[in-house]
Amino acid sequence: MSLIHQVKSLITKELILEWRSRYALNGIVLYVVSTIFVCYLSFKGGIQGPTWNVLFWIILLFASINALVKSFVQEPAGRHLYLYTLASPQAIILSKIIYNCLLMLLLSTLALFFYQIVFSNQVQDLLFYFLAVLLGSISFASVFTMISGIAAKANNPGSLMAVLSFPVIIPLLILLIKFSKNAMDGLDRSVSYDEIVILLSLNVLVIASSLVLFPYLWRD
Repeated sequence: MSLIHQVKSLITKELILEWRSRYALNGIVLYVVSTIFVCYLSFKGGIQGPTWNVLFWIILLFASINALVKSFVQEPAGRHLYLYTLASPQAIILSKIIYNCLLMLLLSTLALFFYQIVFSNQVQDLLFYFLAVLLGSISFASVFTMISGIAAKANNPGSLMAVLSFPVIIPLLILLIKFSKNAMDGLDRSVSYDEIVILLSLNVLVIASSLVLFPYLWRD
C-alpha cells in the first residue's frame, strides 16, 4: 500500500476506535465545559481584557494534554506491534498527527463557543481570533503527538511528557497569546503576520522532524 492509503486506513481505524469508546471523547468535552464553568463561578463573570484571553488558552492547553496523551502512551504494546507489521512508521505518525489535529479542532471550536457564552464575547476580530485557535490546535496536536511517541518508549511516560513538552509549549503558548490578543483588540491584521509565519513554520518543522525521527523510535 502507498503512504497515502496507509494514512487513510489508519485514520479510519482511529475514528472507529474513538467511536467505540465514546466515553473518552465525552469525558474530554465534559472536562472542558466543567473547567470553563468553574472559572466562571470563581471569577463571577467579571473577567476582562488579557485575563480573558490567557485563561482561554490555559484551559485549551490542559484540554489538549488530556486529549492527546493517549496517542501512544496509553495504547497497549500489542497494538503497536500489530500496526508496525501492517504500515510504515511514517504512515503511523502522520495518521496520528492528522487525527489529533481533527480532534483538537473539534475540541477548540466547542471550547471557544462555550467560553464566549459563559464569558461575554470580548473579541473584536472574531475571524482572526478563530484562525489563532485553529493554528494553536494544530500546533498542540503536532507537538504532543511527537512527544507522546517519544515518551511511550520510556518507563515513566507521563513524567517524561511533561519534561519534554515544557520547553516547546511555553514559547508556543506565549506566541499564541500574543497573536490572539492582537485579534481580540481588533488591531490591523498585518500586525499578526509574523506570528502566523512563525506558527506555520513551527508546525512544518515539528511534522517534518516527526517523520524523520519516528522510524528510529519504531526500530527500538
